[in-house]
This record gives sequence, structure tokens and C-alpha cells, in this order.
Amino acid sequence: MIFADDAPCHAHIYHAADQRAASDTLHAHLTALQTSGAMPDLRMVGKLRERPVGPHPLPQFEIHFLKRALPAILPLIEASGLRALVHPLTDDDLADHTTLALWIGEPLDLDLSVMDPPGVNQGVPRFGKRDF
Repeated sequence: MIFADDAPCHAHIYHAADQRAASDTLHAHLTALQTSGAMPDLRMVGKLRERPVGPHPLPQFEIHFLKRALPAILPLIEASGLRALVHPLTDDDLADHTTLALWIGEPLDLDLSVMDPPGVNQGVPRFGKRDF
């Protein structure tokens, strides 16, 4: 991703029913890193969602972080065995979730019909404050 180091980013970390334990473990680890201040550029760890939310077809949780945290965050997600969609937050919600996105694991088909129109991205004002 070619963005400034302080650019806001999201990762959506998905789990199938048989991966719930791995999701719980990663969620707890990321929460501990964020709350302890050990990873200051990790700004928020969202709630574990047990159903599809927004464009995401599997249960997931999202994390908010600054781009400079990518070298620390990507290996944690990869080691979990979970799939994830990692993307910047720009004013183009569709591009964020498609052409600007990085997939860890097998990509999923997202429901692109619910994306914000160009020039609007509801993820930007909620960055670091709340998830869905």
C-alpha cells in the first residue's frame, strides 16, 4: 500500500464456525497489545461479530491501525491461520475494499452493493472510535 505511514487502515479478520477458537485467541492478543500500549499504532479492536455485517459474508472482527503498524500486524494475522481483508481508509469505500485491498488467505466475495458512494466513506469518521 502506497500511503503515508500515518494513513488510517482497517483489517477485517474472518472466521468460519470451526475457527472460532483461533479468532478468540487473536482477538484477545490484539486487544492486549492495544490496551497495554505495546502497539500504539493499533487504535481499536472491534467486537467479534457472529454474523455477516455490511459487505462481509462471514463473521468477523475489525481492527483500526495506522499504516506504519502493518509490519507488526500482518504476521500476527498470518500466523493465526485466519483470512483477512486489509485496506486503507480513503474517500473511496469501493476501492478500499477491492483494488486497494490486500487479502490474507483466500479472498471472499463481498457484497459491494452496500459500499458508500465515491467521495463518502463512513469508515473514516469512525476510525479508532467504533466498529460497525
